Amino acid sequence: MKRFMQIWKPAVVGFLLLTLMCGVVYPGIVTIFASAAFHDKANGSIIEEKRADGTTGKVGSAEIGQTFTKPEYLIGRAASDGVATNLNPTSEEQKQLVEKRIAWWHKLDPTNNRVIPMDLVTASASGVDPDISEAAAAYQVDRISRERGISTKQVKEIIAEHTSDRLLGFWGEPTVNVLQVNLALDRLKM
Repeated sequence: MKRFMQIWKPAVVGFLLLTLMCGVVYPGIVTIFASAAFHDKANGSIIEEKRADGTTGKVGSAEIGQTFTKPEYLIGRAASDGVATNLNPTSEEQKQLVEKRIAWWHKLDPTNNRVIPMDLVTASASGVDPDISEAAAAYQVDRISRERGISTKQVKEIIAEHTSDRLLGFWGEPTVNVLQVNLALDRLKM
């Protein structure tokens, strides 16, 4: 029994110490640092808007994509809809999904005969991307302008206001935040 305790005591103590360090201390330090250095992002980047009755309410997060399907809105990436997003690009299932999404876009805006940007017909890995490419936003400008009865210049200006540059000036591509553009478009009515 003494030999058993000599072996198990350090293992249990080590397990408890590692659990405390990795499960409590480290996450606590990271949370405190994130809240201090990146307060908005650490707290979900919640967007609040003033309502018609004068109250302020939460409308979403700048970091989590929402589904918009009405033609007067900028529409983001396709949600995964319970379908695997890791399909082989050459698989028949992926081909059918892309063809279905292309048909949806043509039905939404039959007058638009430009090539649909890839990010509008493929789902992201997370399924909740808040941003789309500049090309995907530009593809939708004429439809939004027509549906809202505003100039394409106004729509382009709003999109430009909510376009993020490349990370560190060279990494990745500029992106457009769908929710922020749609909220700005809705504010035009007010």
